[in-house]
Amino acid sequence: VQLQASGGGLVQAGGSRRLSCAASGRTFSRYAMGWFRQAPGKEREFVAAINWSTGYAAYADSVKGRFTISRDSTKNAANLQMNSLKPEDTALYYCATSRSVSTRAIDYDYWGQGTLVTVSS
Repeated sequence: VQLQASGGGLVQAGGSRRLSCAASGRTFSRYAMGWFRQAPGKEREFVAAINWSTGYAAYADSVKGRFTISRDSTKNAANLQMNSLKPEDTALYYCATSRSVSTRAIDYDYWGQGTLVTVSS
């Protein structure tokens, strides 16, 4: 299983950014995809996750209403649309896959390499 995260970069506060996670090596219709982030000096935290077959999604309270997770079955990719970005959203963003939607990193068995999002004030 391979996950390739992309789309990170520098964005001003209030701006938007779209992350993508290209996935291969698994029948993802049977799994969930999630996004986590880790800011410097902080622990990795859950951002959002989606059930690939049903589209059910879960979000961290800190991003609810600003971020939207989606999946593109034709490209085998999970996307994270981030709007109204804040400096505290600055972090390395990781995508990962698990058997079901979960907020716990331990439930995810494969991880991408991370893509850096920096939000300037």
